[in-house]
Amino acid sequence: MALGLDDAFVTGMELLVSVCRALTDSESSLPWQDRLESVIESMGLQQVETGFAAIVSEVQTPEGAKNWLKAFQKANYLLFACRLLGAAEYRRYFNAAREDQAVVALAARRALRALMPFAVAWSDAVGSMSKGQLKAVSNKAVLSLDLVRGIAFADKALGEKLLSNLPMELTAATRQDLTGWEPDDLTEIVGSLRDRVAEASAERLQRENSQLVRKIRGARDALKYSEDGVSQAANSLIELIDRIMREAVPPKHVLEWIADNLPDEPGLTFINKDGNKAPTKRGEALCFIYSGGSVAREANEYDDGVGPALIQDVLARIFVGTRDQLQKLKHSDAGTQEEREQLLGLFTALEGALLLGLSIRRFPPLAEPAAPAA
Repeated sequence: MALGLDDAFVTGMELLVSVCRALTDSESSLPWQDRLESVIESMGLQQVETGFAAIVSEVQTPEGAKNWLKAFQKANYLLFACRLLGAAEYRRYFNAAREDQAVVALAARRALRALMPFAVAWSDAVGSMSKGQLKAVSNKAVLSLDLVRGIAFADKALGEKLLSNLPMELTAATRQDLTGWEPDDLTEIVGSLRDRVAEASAERLQRENSQLVRKIRGARDALKYSEDGVSQAANSLIELIDRIMREAVPPKHVLEWIADNLPDEPGLTFINKDGNKAPTKRGEALCFIYSGGSVAREANEYDDGVGPALIQDVLARIFVGTRDQLQKLKHSDAGTQEEREQLLGLFTALEGALLLGLSIRRFPPLAEPAAPAA
């Protein structure tokens, strides 16, 4: 207590380090979910709740976390701790703390690098949006963020300020973990990560609808081997977009979903040639990304809580915009290099949107608001 470390703090740190150690255990063959569950079981639910609350109370904001860390690094505090514990005991605690910091730092670097494919996917997908689509998005500042470069700079800072000064040899860190990313090498990094985005989007598509993976393969083969490759690939990708949305939620249910969730949102329905109301492609795309669940959410400083959420709205517009551009290429018969490059750009954007959209669909939809008591 004299050191300012109460039971809740110790439990919180034990939880943080245990989770990081489990998630970075390269020798374990268990999925990360099972490793996380094992930590929770070993600590007990009550201790986990106490520890989590302690961490949240200390690091609610980045500034709060920074001040919290600085408090334990001040020379006066360290001198006081040394006098209180004695030199030998202080050194033992100090070394143990550094080892724990190394475990957390390794987990932080791996987490940052795990986010990078999603950042590349977002960048590629947003890069395909037209000026008209960009104007329609409510929070344009988010679209202008260079997440790829931001993560690269954060990774470099983490390596220079933490990993280089900690005993990483006592962790499960590999040479790859300890090799820093240079922002100047982003072109090469992004190129390799695009292959991972393509693989990850195909894996998620396989889980969603295994038959549609053939459409991606067919598009790639057409570009490689067919004289009419651009047109054939565009056809395959259009059919992929249409079928993945139609087979996930039938148009009839899309109309019901729009009426229940976004009745005032423009551009989600139209009157077809038979005089019947039908969902637009954007309406279908939103329903698909939301998995037919509720769009209800609490308002905050970045989101007024009205209409579709920003990320879902952007992804839906990307699906529609990509489809519209592919529709133009579908009738292409010139076979020029410019058309091929345009198709490859749309292909990359679609894979990015699929990775993000199918990842979002894995999360359960928000519960419907409870009905008022009678």
